[in-house]
Amino acid sequence: MQLEFASSERSTLGVEWELTLVDRETGALVQSADDVLGALRRDDGSEHPQITHELLLNTIELGSRVHHTVGGAVADLRELITEIQAVTDPLGVELMCAGTHPFAQWFDQEASSNERYDRLLERTQWWGRQMLIWGIHVHVGVEERDKALPLVNALLTYYPHLQALSASSPFWGGVNTGYASNRALMFQQLPTAGLPWQLGSWANYEQYVDDLVTTGIITDFSEVRWDIRPSPKWGTIEMRACDGLSTAEEIGAVAALIQCLVEYLSRRLDAGEDLMMLQPWFVRENKWRAARYGLDARVIVDPAGAQRPVVDDIRRILDELTDVARDLCCTDELAEVEHILAAGASYQRQLRTAAENDGDLRAVVASLSRELRTGLA
Repeated sequence: MQLEFASSERSTLGVEWELTLVDRETGALVQSADDVLGALRRDDGSEHPQITHELLLNTIELGSRVHHTVGGAVADLRELITEIQAVTDPLGVELMCAGTHPFAQWFDQEASSNERYDRLLERTQWWGRQMLIWGIHVHVGVEERDKALPLVNALLTYYPHLQALSASSPFWGGVNTGYASNRALMFQQLPTAGLPWQLGSWANYEQYVDDLVTTGIITDFSEVRWDIRPSPKWGTIEMRACDGLSTAEEIGAVAALIQCLVEYLSRRLDAGEDLMMLQPWFVRENKWRAARYGLDARVIVDPAGAQRPVVDDIRRILDELTDVARDLCCTDELAEVEHILAAGASYQRQLRTAAENDGDLRAVVASLSRELRTGLA
């Protein structure tokens, strides 16, 4: 099976942001995506080109246009938020984003009517119906197809850093799970989801997709739901490892880090360097550590097994990316990573809010909704 890799301008980017709809008074999820999206239809009756359905009716997804800068993508998303709030505010509905909802139950949620989603739920049953999770996806343009898989493999080294920064799902069904990112471990239960296979060439990837289509596991390559994957349709690397983020500033920080990493690694490929790859068992352990401990994790940083606190390594990476960030005009956004480290990642803020409110998780929802509306203090 031949898979064409679309032409894409190098290091351009687009961001997808999954948002939940919650009742302003109770904090409970509301199944009102159809109503919201109906109100956002264009004058000719067509659907909004950047605000769409997701798997569940408590969710809508925002997609930025393609941008050269992180600042442009974030501004695009802010404009979409304003459009949505013009519809949701009169309904008493707030927007919220985190990797999971603190107290909602999966069995109370309704799925969107969609052939693709129907097929997923029919096949995956109990696990598929538990996908009460949200994330952000960042696409970064890659100008050559044969760079795609080396970049995916090298980005796995930085996977725990991104997961720890974005971790925002400490609660599940009203329970403190003890994990910074419960979402990360939930999502990998789906067929073809989780960590990517470390394939050596584009031909290997084509054979992998062909095997899955031939055996009926998937119908097309878009159903390969890896945490980091090539996106042939767009000519991008798509980073899908991150939990949902509640503020546009955090989106900008994480997107800038991803964009800079892809460009940094791409420059090293241009220079003829071999990119470092961790053993799959180290990659898997790093994912678990970041999901469990978040910014308190110690991560494996090289094939020899050297370990370092993830926060220290994030700061090392930020220093390494200074020149790239300047070239990509995202110095300010990348600097927001330090703000996350200072203020705490979302999972830390949620745990603090719960503790300050005698464990009342409605206060956590209210805090997340407030952050989305006004940003971090």
